[in-house]
Amino acid sequence: MKSFIVCALEPSANLHLKEVLRAYQKEYGKFELYGIYDEALSEEFGLSSHPLYSAHEFGAMGFVEVLPLIFKAKRAIKELVSLALEREKEGGGFNAVLCIDSPAFNIPFAKALKKANSTTKRIYYILPQVWAWKRGRIPVVEEHFDVLASILPFDREFFTKSIYVGHPLLDEICEFKDNFNMQKILTKKEEEKIIAFLPGSRASEIKRLMPVFRDLAAKFKGEKVLCVPPFNLEKMHLYGDVEGFKIESSAPNLLKRADFAFICSGTATLEAALVGTPFILAYKARAVDVFIARLFVKLKHIGLANIFCDFAGKEAMNPEFLQGQVRAEVLFEAYEKYDYKGFFAKVGFLKEYLKFGSAKNLAKILNEI
Repeated sequence: MKSFIVCALEPSANLHLKEVLRAYQKEYGKFELYGIYDEALSEEFGLSSHPLYSAHEFGAMGFVEVLPLIFKAKRAIKELVSLALEREKEGGGFNAVLCIDSPAFNIPFAKALKKANSTTKRIYYILPQVWAWKRGRIPVVEEHFDVLASILPFDREFFTKSIYVGHPLLDEICEFKDNFNMQKILTKKEEEKIIAFLPGSRASEIKRLMPVFRDLAAKFKGEKVLCVPPFNLEKMHLYGDVEGFKIESSAPNLLKRADFAFICSGTATLEAALVGTPFILAYKARAVDVFIARLFVKLKHIGLANIFCDFAGKEAMNPEFLQGQVRAEVLFEAYEKYDYKGFFAKVGFLKEYLKFGSAKNLAKILNEI
């Protein structure tokens, strides 16, 4: 039975990891996991092993909020390196180290493994966004990882070693709107529409967006649904007053039945674009984080769907509103002026651009390495 060290610190990384583990279990059988990931995965896959740290211990947003986690991260890296070396001395070793996203943790971890002369193969899944900033990471990543498993077709323009394995959302989304669903949105009366609100998954982004979303929801006559991820259902205090909202914990299910959505920047924006749900991106962060980001990040857009369109030379798919622009009256006006035709025209392009899901391809790499 193969065993892996996994570093999945983000909620989205754990969702993607779950699909990879499902594909691996189906094709290759049992496995063991160690490292940092959502402890619920141990129960779901019947593992005797458990995470060294729960992924929830590392949830943070922005430069300032990450600072208190630095010492914990250093301690975790030291412990994980020791674990890898101990297994190698016993003669077996882990079959691979799988690092998912989170470059601020995973790059130092890979460096520490190499410095300690670990022989365990290192896989990077969901590569650092060097196309946005920190291109100096490119040679560092290529030096310290054996396999670069990319989920973005344009990563190959930056990483010479990258292998496009597909995009995880094409594994996770089970239903997509068809032409009939899209046309129906255009003919629905306002009181018949379902409006989705996805304020993110981190406490800080939820607290910044919910006051705006509450005011915005009051302007709609139809059903208003708030997406609360499963791991936040016991933390409803983060959302404040949710009177007037229905609660849904599955973003794919909600987006499939919603007629329109307001979404915090993140994976959910691409999810909505692929499903075919018209949406507006709304993003608020700490002023200091935005100031630092603007110094280094040189992109026209922050939403993944729009970034894909930029790389393909196409017009933006959806409107984006940032910081002070994120006001109920501004978002509602953008809703009233929405370019549905332009949005629907690009849904097919996105699916063709990303081609296929990544879970089976990554599971195959894990089995063969």
